[in-house]
Amino acid sequence: MSVPVNNMKSTEVDVTGGRLPVWTQPGEPPTLVFLHIWGGSHRTFAPVIARLASGCAVVSYDHRGWGAARDLPGPYGISELADDALAVIAGLGLGRYVLVGHSMGGKVAQLAASRRPEGLAALALIAPAPPRPAFDAKAAEALTHAFDSRETVSDALEHMLTAQPLPPDLREQMINDGLAGNREAQLAWPLGGITMDITAATRAIEVPVHVLAGRQDRVDPPESLQANLLPFIPGARMTVVEGTGHLSPLEVPELIAKELDQLTKLIHRGGEIFLAEDLHRDLHPPADPECGSKDISTEEDGRKTHD
Repeated sequence: MSVPVNNMKSTEVDVTGGRLPVWTQPGEPPTLVFLHIWGGSHRTFAPVIARLASGCAVVSYDHRGWGAARDLPGPYGISELADDALAVIAGLGLGRYVLVGHSMGGKVAQLAASRRPEGLAALALIAPAPPRPAFDAKAAEALTHAFDSRETVSDALEHMLTAQPLPPDLREQMINDGLAGNREAQLAWPLGGITMDITAATRAIEVPVHVLAGRQDRVDPPESLQANLLPFIPGARMTVVEGTGHLSPLEVPELIAKELDQLTKLIHRGGEIFLAEDLHRDLHPPADPECGSKDISTEEDGRKTHD
């Protein structure tokens, strides 16, 4: 069942080329700033936001070229999307905040965090595109046809993006959101962002990074993130979430919300500064067979450890 974000207030923030519609929900710091998937919208996170129990403030918006921001001019590259994210944060006057990025939004969040913006407490990366590209140019070019029609979007949902069928209303939402993107924005990711190597930038990230990977993800599987993300972000930790593919905010929103609640609780308890080691220990104490996730960490020398 779809979960509309009915209690969020709509506003606008100045960005390059115009005004960006933004949805906000009041609450305690740190504020969760949600950055959506290629072909998604702020609605992609509605089921997660509805299940948050932390009472934290929330910010969500459509990337330029998509949804309510469809008419904002390009370029639509990940550098420009990172500019927009930081403009939203500055425009809303956020103090302490967490960037929550899904897929393409995860790569945008990494790039924004690499600039070491003031107030950033942590990154939560959900099925993120990794900083070292996992797609070659030929595979990326094939994605340019993803939004050709309802049929192509539906096919991607069924065969690539999900481990289980979405409810009809959420499936329709994803089809409509994908088709609503302007053509330049639809092409910017496969023809640029997905194959861009940002590893030099991500090595500069200084905040704790928590990665949530879907066990059945066919786009950015845990093995790819182990190889192409964890070694290039200092202190990054990964939890493998069971029972989901690439669209975990729609497939298992309750598990994603739980992880975000745990993260914000730790930040709130720790005050202004806390260590990645503390994040790892406190988010995932000794394994509970019923928790639905498994933790993996990679040290800076690239060695993998399994808890």
